[in-house]
Amino acid sequence: MSRSPTLTLVVAFVVVFALQRVVALLQIPFAFALAPPVGARPWTLVTSVYAHLSVGHLVANAAVLLLVGLYLERRTSRLRFHAFFLATGALSGLVQVWVSDLLGPGVAVLGASGGIAGLVGYVLAGNRMSDTLLDRTPLSPRAQLGVFVVVAGAVTVVTAGPGVALIAHFSGLLIGLAAGRLHLLRPSGSV
Repeated sequence: MSRSPTLTLVVAFVVVFALQRVVALLQIPFAFALAPPVGARPWTLVTSVYAHLSVGHLVANAAVLLLVGLYLERRTSRLRFHAFFLATGALSGLVQVWVSDLLGPGVAVLGASGGIAGLVGYVLAGNRMSDTLLDRTPLSPRAQLGVFVVVAGAVTVVTAGPGVALIAHFSGLLIGLAAGRLHLLRPSGSV
């Protein structure tokens, strides 16, 4: 297998999608989707990040992942890349489930878009141009967070569509923007 964490993720998406089809034939409900109560199926914190609803869903997520992942993977380690993707995907999925549960009947969540949104946010905030702009702009950390909330909200609105986990997109982007500003994926000792 390639040493590329991005290509490894795409292969994982395809393998998990094939497993989803097999499990669907066996009629095992909720094997992959993150849904309330989360504690009843804790493994879905992981499986939901790699699972997809349809071929179109998988292809769309893989395309965006390839765009940002191939760029970002050269600036971090494989372990940091995978850990950040999984942690951001799981956390954004949890936020989606919790908020939707507060607002009405809970929903199930599938897909890599929360983790991918985190990678996109990281690329947006963790580059030299953003560093220069944010370092030269007299904004407090709280004001920078406010800017990140507005940017995450705007990108979320632009990516809105039927069945899209908007809260997961927003959460992933916000986590990625903050992590990019802090350069959390930068290997130790590099500048």
